[in-house]
Amino acid sequence: MSAISKLNYIKIISNLFYKESAIIGRENYLNSAVLIPIVSIDGRENVIFQKRSQTVRQPGEVSFPGGHFDEDKDRDFLSTAIRETCEELGITKQQISVLGKLGTLVAPMGVVVEAYIGILNINSMDELVIDKKEVEKVFLVPIDFFIMNNPSEYLTRLELHPSIIKENGDKEELLPVKDLGLPDQYALPWRHGKHRVLVYQNAEQIIWGITAELIYELSKRLKEKIDQ
Repeated sequence: MSAISKLNYIKIISNLFYKESAIIGRENYLNSAVLIPIVSIDGRENVIFQKRSQTVRQPGEVSFPGGHFDEDKDRDFLSTAIRETCEELGITKQQISVLGKLGTLVAPMGVVVEAYIGILNINSMDELVIDKKEVEKVFLVPIDFFIMNNPSEYLTRLELHPSIIKENGDKEELLPVKDLGLPDQYALPWRHGKHRVLVYQNAEQIIWGITAELIYELSKRLKEKIDQ
């Protein structure tokens, strides 16, 4: 009998569970973290948004400060959010007071976002020294705006494609349905469902996608507390 066959699998399995829910297959996702920065200026509480520069991925879109988890730099996802916020907004760690974690968003395009909320201890937006390589500009939106306004909601359709047509016209099989003996129906694109897209139309910028999902979740929880 081999050494492997002598293992007590049930005993080992009992020690595999996480105290918190784990995302299965997380290593196959793009893992990132963001900070939702709140600042109180002139007696009004605002959320800071940034418009991405034209030289980075998803140029011109509105986002929160954040980025990819770097195992060489970050102890955990909160460290990622703080590091990226300091780099992009030009502030120090001491100027950030973390309030807590909003939650984890798993996007259908293969991205996991760990979202945190924090207060920036600044008196003026002039204290920010934004990194122009990554951030075109920053702007404020009062929290009241999200309490008083619901986002528009759109539904997009997601499909799984077992093959693609490359630029040279050749067909590339991504999933060899016939060779694997899978049902013929999977040789053609099949419907995977619908994906909700939220959009806030603010006077400053359009806030949509993952950023809108996160601020909507925050505003929803705030409304629940206010209504209690």
